[in-house]
Amino acid sequence: MLLELKNIYKWVTSGGSRVFLLKHINLAVAEGEFISVMGPSGSGKSTLLNVIGMLDNFNEGTYTFLDEPVHQLKEKHRAHLYKAYIGFVFQAYHLIDELTVYENLETPLLYQKVKSSERKALVADMLDRFQMVGKKDLFPSQLSGGQQQLVGIARALITKPKLILADEPTGNLNSSQGEEIMQLFKQLNEEEGVTIIQVTHSEKNAAYGSRIINLLDGVAV
Repeated sequence: MLLELKNIYKWVTSGGSRVFLLKHINLAVAEGEFISVMGPSGSGKSTLLNVIGMLDNFNEGTYTFLDEPVHQLKEKHRAHLYKAYIGFVFQAYHLIDELTVYENLETPLLYQKVKSSERKALVADMLDRFQMVGKKDLFPSQLSGGQQQLVGIARALITKPKLILADEPTGNLNSSQGEEIMQLFKQLNEEEGVTIIQVTHSEKNAAYGSRIINLLDGVAV
């Protein structure tokens, strides 16, 4: 099992009462699964993704990732886990505006203290794979939305993560760009065994997953 959430609750306190963001979430994910999370705005989809990605804490329950009890780990150990095994793809791309495409791709490798020669090889490989060699010296503002999202995905993949968490990955793209991204995810999942959990509003995108989880008011229905 790659990860398991047991009886997860997350709330914020507002005006002296609890507002639940997640309630009684139980989820087991095996390596190589492709899961789609759906639900209306405010249903807790992004919160769930952030909890799985260790960007958000929770109030009750247990979370095991690769047999490590995430809920008991110190911040530093948690950060090591997600940097080593998890790649994030966001709707808003989250590229660093002041860095070129090349430098954006290199950034996660710097976090992991990968040697310079290996960094060069890995970045070159990604530029080649995503047909962006000619764009390596451009800045994000010089790219189209689809190109920015491809850079975002390349950056998520460069550390060879076991798990990709994608939050509305095609939300800002036109339909043909969106389809290209989904086909890419499908290929990563089927050919390379990367586990993918995506949050999406789109029935069409959700259908790429082998399993769909529907959230409503923080509860899996």
